Amino acid sequence: MNKRVYIVFILAVLLSASCIKQKEKSDMMRFEVFETSKKGNKLSKVTNFKRSDSAVSIVLKPESTLQTITGFGGAFTEASAHLLNQLSKGNRDTILKAYFAKDGARYSLTRTHMNSCDFSLSNYSYTPVEGDKTLEHFSVEEDKDDLIPMIKDAMAVSEDGFKLFGSPWTAAPWMKDNNSWVGGKLLPEYYDTWALFFSKYADAYKAEGIDIWGFTVENEPMGNGNNWESMHYTPDEMTNFVQNHLGPKLEADGKGDLKILGFDQNRAHLKDWVDSMYKTEASSKYFDGTAIHWYDSTYEIFPQELQDAHHKAPDKLLIQTEACVDSEIPKWQDDAWYWRKEATDWGYDWATEENKYLHPKYAPVNRYARDIIGCLNNWVDGWVDWNMVLDIQGGPNWFKNWCVAPVIVDTDKDEVYFTPLYYTMAHFSKYIRPEAQIITLENSDNDLMVTAAKNPDNTIAVVIFNETETPKSINLLLNENTMEFSIDAKAIQTVVIPN
Repeated sequence: MNKRVYIVFILAVLLSASCIKQKEKSDMMRFEVFETSKKGNKLSKVTNFKRSDSAVSIVLKPESTLQTITGFGGAFTEASAHLLNQLSKGNRDTILKAYFAKDGARYSLTRTHMNSCDFSLSNYSYTPVEGDKTLEHFSVEEDKDDLIPMIKDAMAVSEDGFKLFGSPWTAAPWMKDNNSWVGGKLLPEYYDTWALFFSKYADAYKAEGIDIWGFTVENEPMGNGNNWESMHYTPDEMTNFVQNHLGPKLEADGKGDLKILGFDQNRAHLKDWVDSMYKTEASSKYFDGTAIHWYDSTYEIFPQELQDAHHKAPDKLLIQTEACVDSEIPKWQDDAWYWRKEATDWGYDWATEENKYLHPKYAPVNRYARDIIGCLNNWVDGWVDWNMVLDIQGGPNWFKNWCVAPVIVDTDKDEVYFTPLYYTMAHFSKYIRPEAQIITLENSDNDLMVTAAKNPDNTIAVVIFNETETPKSINLLLNENTMEFSIDAKAIQTVVIPN
């Protein structure tokens, strides 16, 4: 080989090696960006990015993992199921596929009510016969026209499947000390009957082809202002019921694998409940985790309370089981409203002056995006929205406690409106899958909220929320590789990095 040929050969080898390395680098840095924005993107894939001189630095640390994700989703309520029954089959299918299909939001964790709740058409119980301690007359017949068909249709649509847990708002009045649907406490003589109720419920739903994943012990045990169905416990009363009645009953009936989540109310009061639930090995034995709501403030995340609850019981679940924009009538086909700071939560009118900061007028999209990211960054492993579907009034609701849902329908016109809240939820539920692990990260911009998770298939999903009026350039670093893109003003993004 002469000298010239040798040099050409060496250059070819070096060029080939360089191309291989560039290809490997290119492959490693592939990513997709999906954005929902005030300007009109709706989980849209974005490929063109505007760069600015200064960029936010986000450094992912996938080797440092935190909590394991249980799931994301919403609630099956009689209100939602009733509305679906009034729509055309085409629109009913469209909504269920949007929530549960592989190309939809892929909801993985869901809730439903046991007996009636405020988003029922009326008060009802599966145990209507007074004094029936052995629940011989127990029946879920009330659910067979609406709730059960909705759940089963969702199951048929979902390729991945989803977890379903039940929550009672109250026992039948005859089991309570005030003989009322609202308020009062479960009479001690009915503790065993009420534990049997949970077991019977699981059996009844299984007979309909629906497996229950678990329960919360009681929706809002601290009460809800004597408005709609409720039943009160103190922390120690609930712990006693679970430790000595519910847990042993489920175990004795071969249902010890069903999850039991305690509390199920607002995060500000977490300490008293976890202190009681996890006081001793015996008290914590049957509790699989803690359920929380956001209604003490849909603005403040209460990170210290969440951190303390996790450290009190690091091996237990911590799941947000209910959240919604309430005390509002939904805005029909007005995307801009969901991005404006005009929505109020239920505390806006009555909060004391020192607590007004907890209940500001605040955009619905901001509430959802900020809260979910804040929860994920403070050990919460599941986040469940309230009603999946409501009407243009924010119901039906027997108490006229109007709320907003991600999907609004006009049954008179057979029309469906997917609000920006639907797409906000999907940024998490679609791309952060059950058994994913939250990973640590560094974020150089305090005005940008960011969380990230490593999925079971080793893909990484990064969710970024920019609630400012300024677009931002981003340098996303992973294992010494940089991904450069930008996020629009008033926008939420999910960045998907393949395995």
